Amino acid sequence: MARDPYLELGVSRTASAAEIRKAFHKLAKQHHPDANKGDKKSEEKFKQVSAAFDILGDADKRKKFDAGEIDADGRETMRGGFGAGGSPFGAGFGGRGGGFRSSGGGEGPEIDLNDLFGDILGRNRGAGAGAGFGGGFAAKGADVRARLDIDLEESIKGGKKRVAFSDGRTIDVTIPAGAQEGQTLRLKGQGSPGRGGQGDALIELAIKPHPIYRPENGALVMDLPITVPDAVLGGKVEAPTPDGPVTLTVPKGSNSGAKLRLKGRGLADAKGHRGDLFARLVVTLPEGPDAELEKFAETWREKRPYAPKRR
Repeated sequence: MARDPYLELGVSRTASAAEIRKAFHKLAKQHHPDANKGDKKSEEKFKQVSAAFDILGDADKRKKFDAGEIDADGRETMRGGFGAGGSPFGAGFGGRGGGFRSSGGGEGPEIDLNDLFGDILGRNRGAGAGAGFGGGFAAKGADVRARLDIDLEESIKGGKKRVAFSDGRTIDVTIPAGAQEGQTLRLKGQGSPGRGGQGDALIELAIKPHPIYRPENGALVMDLPITVPDAVLGGKVEAPTPDGPVTLTVPKGSNSGAKLRLKGRGLADAKGHRGDLFARLVVTLPEGPDAELEKFAETWREKRPYAPKRR
């Protein structure tokens, strides 16, 4: 049976989360087995303060302990046997919700092991810094990070891409539909090795600029060239979309800058819901000189002059 975690850490029941963390930090460094080789008392004390911090360092567990719903071992008060995960030290050691975890995963209060034990154990994260006494405490390997450039269409629909790491490994990554710029995908167990297991791979997504579409205020916009006759008389034109070409109706008397809305053909949000695509019309003259068009323009300018309004 563990002692009262408040007594174990030497803090009052009204102590703040910062005070609890500070007390644990001090005691853990003082009694860490790697700083006290062969000292069984320090080893035991380290286990006790770690188990205590597993309760008090987690707001939900602390609330349950204060309410008498769990005991100092993290076990529900109405149940017998070992605590969660079957560990004699409760959830704090070896069980579910271990009192320590690296930035790579796990449950319970999160502690940066390099910050906590850096002066004792050095900075060799890749080798599993903080790997422990008799296998009772072992840090996971370091997380590795990579940047993955994806096409705009892949960000909308999802897909698969292969990522190469500096150690020569390649990983196939599933891009979710509705992937966002700067979104980070976590691949469990694909990081550096450690005595407590592999770290994770963190893949940051970057959406490449597209030659046709551009994001504007949450929507997707493109320029759509149309001919002078279509602008004057109206007509049907083919327009590209991320889902393939569609046919649009250009209203009669359309000017450059007018926008046509294509509902549900734009960007996708994190839940996969599609926004709109807007086609900005650009009235375009034919390439090369056109004598007939020039003659028409001369007559128009002479007989039907007009001054365009600023839009």
